[in-house]
Amino acid sequence: MITSLTGTILQRRPPWLWLDVQGVGYELEMPLSGFYQMPAEGAALTVHTHLTIREDAHLLYGFMTVAERDMFRLLIRVNGIGGKVALACLSGLPAERLSQAVAEGNTAQLTAIPGIGPKTAERLVVELRDKMGGIAPGPMGRGGAGDPRQEAIAALLTLGYKPAQASQAIAGLADGLGLEDLIRQSLQNLSRH
Repeated sequence: MITSLTGTILQRRPPWLWLDVQGVGYELEMPLSGFYQMPAEGAALTVHTHLTIREDAHLLYGFMTVAERDMFRLLIRVNGIGGKVALACLSGLPAERLSQAVAEGNTAQLTAIPGIGPKTAERLVVELRDKMGGIAPGPMGRGGAGDPRQEAIAALLTLGYKPAQASQAIAGLADGLGLEDLIRQSLQNLSRH
């Protein structure tokens, strides 16, 4: 699986981004919010990715943060939510606010997103509420590529912990720890609770 790409921006045509990675051009579809954070064409960029392989297409989705990608992966697990609708959700609300809206059952905020009706909003709340404790705006939402805290949270999510559990386990640890130490100590903290 392709987890991230680092290269030069060839073109930005929302929602599409073309990225040159050592002579290979990649076409990625991204949430519109990502284009506000993105540098100009010709600049270097690292994009976190999700690859979907279908019978008729290989689709590569790009995200500016690991938190956005993780939220996208949760959204596409919901019955009736595909890549386009998940991107619309992330274009309409940042990952942290989307997580909060689902955790609080705020269907009014969810239906304000184009493409999300009342039934879909209810389905999002029902199917994802227990998986959302709120994505922390700290290390997961604001950390850049290569941030050990962000990578440790992503590792905990991969192990099946909820976003709130992962963020809380990392939040209490000392600054300056390496990735391995963060993961080891957070797993020790989680096993005590």
